[in-house]
Order: sequence, then C-alpha cells, then structure tokens
Amino acid sequence: MKKITQFIIMAGLVTGLSSCEKYLDVNTNPNAATKPPIKGLLSRVTYDAAQNVFRVSNITSYYVQYLSSPNAASPADTYEPIDASGTWTELYDNMSDAYDLHQLGVENGSTQYQGVAKVLQAMDLIHVHDLWGAAPFSNAFTGASVAPTYDNAETIYASILKLLDDGIALLGQTPAGTTLPTDNSDLIHNGNVASWVRTAHALKARMLNRVSKTTNYNASAVLAEVEAAYTAPGQDAAIRTFDVRNPWCQVAVNNQALLLDGWLSEQLIDAMNGKSFGIFDKRLEKMTDPTKFGDYRGTPNGRGRSGSGINNEECYINTTGYYSSTGSPLYIASLEEVRFIEAEAALRAGNRERAYAAYLKGIRESFDKMGVAAADRDAYLNDASVAVGSDALTLELIFKEKYKALFLSPETWSDARRADYQYKDFGLPLNASTSAFVRRLVYPTVETSRNGANAPDITDVTSRLWWDR
Repeated sequence: MKKITQFIIMAGLVTGLSSCEKYLDVNTNPNAATKPPIKGLLSRVTYDAAQNVFRVSNITSYYVQYLSSPNAASPADTYEPIDASGTWTELYDNMSDAYDLHQLGVENGSTQYQGVAKVLQAMDLIHVHDLWGAAPFSNAFTGASVAPTYDNAETIYASILKLLDDGIALLGQTPAGTTLPTDNSDLIHNGNVASWVRTAHALKARMLNRVSKTTNYNASAVLAEVEAAYTAPGQDAAIRTFDVRNPWCQVAVNNQALLLDGWLSEQLIDAMNGKSFGIFDKRLEKMTDPTKFGDYRGTPNGRGRSGSGINNEECYINTTGYYSSTGSPLYIASLEEVRFIEAEAALRAGNRERAYAAYLKGIRESFDKMGVAAADRDAYLNDASVAVGSDALTLELIFKEKYKALFLSPETWSDARRADYQYKDFGLPLNASTSAFVRRLVYPTVETSRNGANAPDITDVTSRLWWDR
C-alpha cells in the first residue's frame, strides 16, 4: 500500500484511505496499512471517478469550445500538444483502486462490491480510450511490471464493454457476502444497486453509440441499453459532496482571486445568446452572469481576453451557476445524455417519431434540471428552430441540443469528433497550431519517460482514433 489520502464526506465522516500498489508508484511507504477498509475505498473510488470527469473536462472543454483561455495563443486553445500527465496519473490511480476494490469484494465474497468496482473501472477506462486510444490495461494492475504492455484501442473498447457487462451480471445476482452500504460511503448512488445497474447500461449505451462512424454500429443494441438505463429525473450518476466545493466552483473562486480561468468561449455564448440560432436560451442565465454591458459575450478561442479581464467585459463561470456553485452536482452520466443517445440511435434506425420524442424530452429535462421557469422552457421548445417536427429532425439538431444540455461534459468532445465538428459557426481557434481540428491527446511524459518502449510514438493531435475515421 502506498499513497495515503484523506477527505471529508457527509455527516462529518473522515476516512483515511490508502491506495494499493500502482505501476506509477515508485516509493514504498513502510508505515502504510496493508489493506484499506472496503467502505473507505468505495468512498475514495466513487469520489475520484467524478473528479476525473472534471479533470478530463478541463482539457476537452477547450477543444469543444465551452471554455476559452483568457490568454492569447494558449496551448489549450490552439491545439498544441499538451502534457496531461496529471490526468493520466489520476485515471490510472483510480482504476488501480477500483481493481483493489474488486479484489476486496472477491475476498469478502461480495458480488455487489465486485459489480460496482467493475463499473467504476469502466468509467475511468472510457476516458483513457477517448483521449488516447491504445493504453495499458490487461496487465496494468497486478503489480507484475512497472512497464506494462499496451492493449490496442479496439481491445480497450472491448474491455470497457466487458467490464460493464460483468458489472451488470454481478449486480443482478442474489447478493452474497458484504452488501453495499446505504450510508454516505457510496458517493454516487448511496448503495442503490438498481441505480448502479442503470448507470452501467447508460455507459454501455454511450460506448455502443461511440462507434457510429464504423461498421460495428448497431442502433438496435444502443436502444436496448437506453431502455435499461435512466428513465426519470434524479437517477443520474453524480456526486454532490466535496472536500471543500465543486471543482468548477473552485475555478470560479480562483477567477475572482485574479487567477484567471473559467472563461466562456464565444462559440458557446453565441450558441445560446441568439446569435447563432436566433433564440435566446435561458439556461445561459444559470451558467454565467451578464457582462457590464448588460449582455452575454464570449471570448474567441485563441484570441485571449478583451480588456483587463477583471471588469466583467466578457463571461466566465460564476460561483452561483447551476454547474459551478459550491454544492453543484458533478455529473458522470445523466438522463439528458441518455435521451440524446436515444434520439440519435432512433433516427439512425429510421424511427423518426421515437427520435423526435427523445430529442424534446432531453431538452425539457435539461431546462427543468437547471431550474429554468416553465414558461421560458416552453417558449424555447415551441420555437420554430427547435420544434421542427419529426420529419425535419436531423442529426445536426440532436448534436446541437446535446452540446448545450451537456455543458462541461467530456462526452461532447467525442460527439464533436463523431460529427466532424460540423456545428454551426464552429471554426478553428485563432492562432491554431494545426490546420485541422484536434482529435486526440499525445501520450503524457509520465508514461513516455517510464514506459517509452511500449507507449506509441504519437505527436500529431489531428490523427484520428479508430472510431473517428
């Protein structure tokens, strides 16, 4: 056992958590416990699974132009290769902990812990797959090697589906051994087994939909997973308990302290303020504040801020927004995402009526979740640019509405790549270092410096992953 972490969860519970041996660890702590308490490890893995969504989104939100750097020609904005060593390490640390959680579940004879551990490991492996493709997995967590070989990207994809299938099967068994705690140890679903099963199906629907550009795509299989996933508000996978505050709120707090960050892109603002689509989207008021000019203005990616950056000349994340207040939920998967997956798969399958109904539900549920007034919601839903009818529904419309409803979700970068960035008014950032859109990350130095013999030599961020060709 090596790294020791502590964090506070609800009801004043303080849990000291030791993570098990990881291939990225290099030092041994002789004073560390040899085995963590299973409930404490569950708390840690559920917490970090959500935190990893933030860590990944803090990269991808620039690529999909939710966020824009306040500094001109920032690497995040302009497609220069970035070193995401911190994110890579956090993903693998948490997958290692999920692996250990599974092993403890085996030792305890607990099918429920084993099932949840499989789903949790899949959550992080999805990010690895979507950012890098090929990666260590099959022999990465046994401790046998600090330089594990790589599974190719399609094998990683198959491993994700197997983890989810295995998790669903284990959770569907008559419980044996230690059951999931229904206290605050499970920060995502509070020990609700049915919720974990729904989340596994939601993630599987996401990944089956991921391959829409390949011959492997099966709309019927996607819809089967949708039907077993979320069906009503409140079933989402999210955490609402934090060490101090929601990490996006921390970004806003840092911005107020003149550590400039969290600036909203012109692309996002124009998609919502009426410039791109002719209708003002009232959800924007739940995401940011108006400028000192009384309107909403974004920052073009690659240009940097206008003016001082501290006098409210442009929009940025605030500390009272739906996604960025102290206790705002941090979503891993949501009902709205499932609705838009359903809309896309149904449209691809030729079922226009089902697709249109799911499309409208996704919009409605997003407005309701964010607390927008019913009259404003209905005005938006009834606008001619939205209420197009089933015969006129297009993939472009579904992607547009999903982009707006899943603000700050890493999933929208995968959508942008699947849609070949064909969003209205979406263009390359100013001062872009490439002549094409970014499609992947390069492997981080924490990996190439220690496992360079196995890590693929990737330098071109515009090269496409296997599902994006």
